[in-house]
Amino acid sequence: MHMQFSEDTEHNYFFSQPHQPFFVLAFTNAIVIMFIFTLSFKGMIPMDITAVDYHAYSFIYLLFTPAFFGFLFTTFPRFASTPVIDKKLYLKVFTLYYIGSALVILGSLATPVFTGFGMLITFAGHLFGFLILNNIYIKTTIQDTHDLRWITIAMGVGVIAHALLIIGTLLHIGMTGFATEIAIYLYLFLLAFTVAQRMVPFFSHSMVEKNESLLKTLFILLLLHIAIEGFIANGAFFIDLVIGILLLKEVRRWRLPFPNTNPLLWILHLAVYWAGTAFVLGGVTNFISVWKGTSFLALDIHLLVLGFLFTILIGFGSRVTLGHSGNMMQADKWLRNLFIMTQIVVLARILVSLIASFGLDFMILFDITATLWILMFTIWAFRFFAVLIKGKQLN
Repeated sequence: MHMQFSEDTEHNYFFSQPHQPFFVLAFTNAIVIMFIFTLSFKGMIPMDITAVDYHAYSFIYLLFTPAFFGFLFTTFPRFASTPVIDKKLYLKVFTLYYIGSALVILGSLATPVFTGFGMLITFAGHLFGFLILNNIYIKTTIQDTHDLRWITIAMGVGVIAHALLIIGTLLHIGMTGFATEIAIYLYLFLLAFTVAQRMVPFFSHSMVEKNESLLKTLFILLLLHIAIEGFIANGAFFIDLVIGILLLKEVRRWRLPFPNTNPLLWILHLAVYWAGTAFVLGGVTNFISVWKGTSFLALDIHLLVLGFLFTILIGFGSRVTLGHSGNMMQADKWLRNLFIMTQIVVLARILVSLIASFGLDFMILFDITATLWILMFTIWAFRFFAVLIKGKQLN
């Protein structure tokens, strides 16, 4: 059935589907928090928490998490064959996230009291959103709950890591690094890859048999990675190499039609190839770090977050925005250029780490990378916010 959308419904359209307000909030946060982090990292504005802790918390829980909720509140009930989520429920989560995000951002510029309250309110939104998804998982009657189970597990781990990160940040307990590792690997990556291994082959018409043991194996290996890193910084390089090879072999098994002329597909294909590549390159650079004491400015994490998570966020976000607004499911020149910009951001961040590893001044390239990030999200917002807010039909 073809759904009809009209720009005449602008007064209530914005909240009519869960992905719309969450995507607008997430992408707005992406611009603001990068701007603030850049100023803080350069010492231009003071913060009660370190720039690195602010960087980790804000990107994990103010950018990726609301984007995840926007996507999952729309698709998870379909995966589970259950009724759509009631608007009152997802708007409660959105309201908590909106208020929490505003306070965290305001606190970074004014007083840390706002930051603390903002984190707690954001956590409440995260917990409530998880309980909504968990309730759907419990009520589903479908037989194959494999992907639903791992999405729910990853989101639950994200809530636990969120609590640990808040405790570590507000009480100045040395656990923020540990909590960040859990959040990145067992929450952000595991959840996004669970969705990717379900949807990317499907969109690509590559109907290979699902590897039922893959996510369980990944979970165990990622636990090992976190445990080793807890004792030896960069010490999990061998585990990273194993994960990377496993992921690259799995993606190759999918027989994706790559390279592909369709931007809505090749952006997703690039993202899943980046996942394995990030772990392999991370393993190599972490080995060098342990052996030579060289600093790569967390290249492993940034490759995973930018190469895989950021790329697939833009790919899926654009696809959902187009598909659920009655627009043609095709990438115009704007979107093709945006997709190319995502890869320029990834490559620029790799260069930052490589220049830093030689002990050279990387700040100019850091500024360029941050500017490209802000510019890319600004252009995406200029192109798609009217679609999300009013249901605009693109030419």
